[in-house]
Amino acid sequence: MKIDLSGKVALVTGASRGIGRTIALELSGAGSAVAINFNKNEEGAKETLDLIKERGGFGIIVKGDVSVYEEAKRIIDETANKLGKIDILVNNAGISKVGLFIDMVEHEWNELIDVDIKGIINCSHCALKYMLKINKGSIINISSIWGSTGASCEVIYSAAKGAVNSFTKALAKELGPSNIRINAIAPGVIDTEMNAWLSEAERETLVQDIPMMRFGTGEDVGKLVVFLASDAAKYITGQIITVDGGMI
Repeated sequence: MKIDLSGKVALVTGASRGIGRTIALELSGAGSAVAINFNKNEEGAKETLDLIKERGGFGIIVKGDVSVYEEAKRIIDETANKLGKIDILVNNAGISKVGLFIDMVEHEWNELIDVDIKGIINCSHCALKYMLKINKGSIINISSIWGSTGASCEVIYSAAKGAVNSFTKALAKELGPSNIRINAIAPGVIDTEMNAWLSEAERETLVQDIPMMRFGTGEDVGKLVVFLASDAAKYITGQIITVDGGMI
């Protein structure tokens, strides 16, 4: 089944690289106009836009830090002003810090919480103004398998992603009567720059824990985003969908 998102407008936060870039490309490939958000990696955002254009799609670049409410509002307003509306919001921007909890300092966990959960709250709050006007919309939050199981050496990241899952379920119940769907995707180990620090031995050990015997790809996540954003998923809301090759 080929999904057609022609005429839709999507905003993808943190779309300058990795999963966010692939999500933007998949949405564009389905026909949606795409706003590519970045905070620091402008060159990466331009590369994402170039890839979209090479494939015949249309997009714009919107700079801003989702962890700051006023900047999140500007990101949303700029997208709506330039593209006319917002049908799809993909809250993908996120950061991770690996290390023992006891060795962390306050500014590190504040940064994680500000980006990984407050960023989603900020962008969702601002985008809903536009979705409520047209009585429809789809918000897709990128969570993690660690949000439900927890991960040693990623304690605050796991806590933030657990909050994303609860936020998703609660907001879906609140907005169901307004025909606005809220879902989350919980990826497992995805082969992106975020996991580039793993040694070959560590990668092989991780693969042995995955029944499908491979890391996931950005496309594995991006294609699910396209489905959840489409009318093919019009009765799906409040769900945390795991994409992990059977790892948990």
